[in-house]
This record gives sequence, structure tokens and C-alpha cells, in this order.
Amino acid sequence: MSESTRHSVLASRHRALGSELEDWNGMGTAWTYASDPCAEHDAVREAAGLFDMSPLKKVYLRGPDALKVADHVITRDMTGIYPGKSAYGAILTPQGTVCDDAIIANNGDDEWLFCHGSGDSMAYLQESAEGLNVSIELDDALHNLSLQGPKALALLNRFCSVDLSSMAYFHHQAAELFGHPCRISRTGYSGERGYEILVDQAWAGDIWDNLLSEGAGEGVMPCSFTALDKVRIEAGLLFYGYDMTTEHTPWEVGLGFTVSRNKGAFRGKDAVFVAEHSPRILPAGLVINHSDSLAGGEILKLNGEEVGVVNSPCWSHRMNQSLALGHVSPVAASPGTALVAVAEDGTEYPAKVNAMPFYDPQKLRTHAG
Repeated sequence: MSESTRHSVLASRHRALGSELEDWNGMGTAWTYASDPCAEHDAVREAAGLFDMSPLKKVYLRGPDALKVADHVITRDMTGIYPGKSAYGAILTPQGTVCDDAIIANNGDDEWLFCHGSGDSMAYLQESAEGLNVSIELDDALHNLSLQGPKALALLNRFCSVDLSSMAYFHHQAAELFGHPCRISRTGYSGERGYEILVDQAWAGDIWDNLLSEGAGEGVMPCSFTALDKVRIEAGLLFYGYDMTTEHTPWEVGLGFTVSRNKGAFRGKDAVFVAEHSPRILPAGLVINHSDSLAGGEILKLNGEEVGVVNSPCWSHRMNQSLALGHVSPVAASPGTALVAVAEDGTEYPAKVNAMPFYDPQKLRTHAG
């Protein structure tokens, strides 16, 4: 296990729950707890699960040219993102391939919050900011608590200074929760209606404790990244480094919807549009005839020919299916296509391409009014 250089103030709480705090993105992360990840999965779908998403990197862009930097570094047109709204998009290399993904929020007053994972965003942010009137600051004191599930709204509203019921998807606002200042965003990584609470480390522990104690009677529980992997795969949500890398264009991993066609210059613009009509691979949801999760990395074959690879597998006890996200050749990407997943030891598992997302295909839960 590599040494973590970033630290969540919730680390002692994660250890008390049974986590060994494996490193992700430079921070000790609760990949597992002593609790059953299937029970955590149930909590997210039936009540609410509380995740510590502080390993995501939170970067403030501040100054008169902050919008220019935000707009140049991401595929989305940020000029229409008004204060209180945010947008998800891909961060591209100059060659038009994906080096990261991010959510950028407009906080108003020339302040934008850029939230990303383990890719190369910081270097590209700094490059885009050269010669401009903007400051770029990584803020590890800003923690991110994510409450995801159908009971999240009611629980938060009992203790929040503002009524969150009218907050639309991908909107956010400053508030107080349990008397502590924070910013609450209607975003998440679960396929459920959920909220992310961006709060200074001074208050993160108290909010974490209060949410769990006040929600315990309704089935709210702390959840690990193992459970997060299950719910995000069911929801067809990508994880950088597994489902997309610098080997892929947005068109090849299902992120074409994030590429704004009518915006001005952005890094990789010319190259990404050149690549649009010649994808080498396409994303595929896979249902595997297996009573457990695959390991990941299995080769996918069609009529004996190699056509793809398994990237993110999981066993969904709720759907009673072995699921995976993978990449396949365009000839094998149509839902219903029968494939074979071949493990490293040669074991073969029948697989079928499935439309994504597996769970809530109309996205009625995340986008509910």
C-alpha cells in the first residue's frame, strides 16, 4: 500500500468502522468496512448511504479570468453555467483523448470549484491559466460528504438552513447544516437522488456523525468504495483509469454528450472532432452468466475473435446478476450481442451486451423533480 500524502479528518472514523484506509488519489480511502457491502448497497437504494468522497481533488479557480480557464480546460460550454449550477465533462489532452473527467461548479463572484479524480487536470489547469488573471488553489481542507439515496433529501432538510426540495439536478447553494457553513450540491455517483456536502474539515466530522446518528433509525449507514463501485456500475457511471484513459476519445467511452459543438477554443478541440466518426471501440454494458463478479481484464470474444475487454465488474445481489462495464469493437456494441468473456486462466463465461444504465434506465431517480 502506498503512503497517502493527503488526509481526511474522517480517517479515525473509517478505521473504527473496519477500514484499513487504502490509498486512492493520495488519500486514505475506505475501500471496505467491517459491514457487508451488500447491506451498504441496500442502504443506498432503500434509504441513504453516506460516503466520504474527500479523496476527490477540489480546486478553486478565482479571479476575472476564472471562466476562461474553466471553459478552455473542459469539453462543456461553461459560458452558460450560471452561479449555482455545475457541469460534468471530459478533460482532454491536445490529442483529443481523455486525461480526466471533472465537475465544475460556478460559485459566483468569479469563483469556480473544479472537482476531479486521479487524472492530469491540475497540470492542464495551470497551462490554461498562463498569462491570465486567475488563481488556482487545491483545497484539501474542503471535505466532501456524499449522502445518496431516496431518504437523503428528507434527512438533510430536517437540519438544513435552506429547503433543498426545489434544488434541481446539478445545482448547488451555500447553506448551513447542523449549524455549520457548507455548500450542498445535488450531484453524486450512485444512480440515486443524492447530495454532496462540501464542508471545511473543521465541521466535517460533526456533520458525518450527526447524519449517521439522525438517520440510523431509517436505515442510513456509512458506505465504502466497494459499495460505491456496485451502485455506480449499475448506473453506468465511469471511473477514470478503468473505463476511460488517455488511450480513448470521448466518443469511444460514451462521453460524446459532454462535447459542446458550438463553444470556442478548448484543449483538444480540433483533434477530438477529427476522431468523432472513427471510434476504434465503444462502451458496453455486459451481463455475464456467472454467479460472482468477474476479476476485470477478461478478454471479450465474438465468434472466436477478440473484440474487447472487461474494465469494471461487480456482482449485483439486488439485480441477481454479474455485471460489468467494458469496451468492445463497434461491430459488437449492439445490445443483445452474445459474447464470451475469457479469464486469464482460460475460463470462459457467456456474456451479453446490455443497454446502459442497467439500473433505472430512464434516470427517473437522479433527475426527479
